[in-house]
Amino acid sequence: MKHIRSNDTKPEMRIRKYLFSKGFRYRLHKEDIPGKPDLTFPSRKKVIFINGCFWHGHDCKRGARIPKSNTAYWLKKIGRNVERDKANYLKLKELGYEIATVWECEMKDFPALAEKLEAFLNA
Repeated sequence: MKHIRSNDTKPEMRIRKYLFSKGFRYRLHKEDIPGKPDLTFPSRKKVIFINGCFWHGHDCKRGARIPKSNTAYWLKKIGRNVERDKANYLKLKELGYEIATVWECEMKDFPALAEKLEAFLNA
């Protein structure tokens, strides 16, 4: 488990490089904002979370997978992650931030994801 990264993952790096190439400037993992979003656009009051499907309980094939060993522990852990994410999203909305969540499975169709992110940031 020590090899699992929370920052600078491959999906995060790909999105960061793409958005930077399009002229968007951001702050990384700001600790003074609830949930430490992966990308924060302070002037736009927008944040982007880049979530792994398994770790954050997404409803896709990979996220719905249940580990075969230590099942109770993992289900409880993922459940806590989902609840923490919801609480952080509510706090961010109260602070006036708009939120976009990118799921790991969305990276398969990167052109569509890129279009979605650009629309979110330009709105």
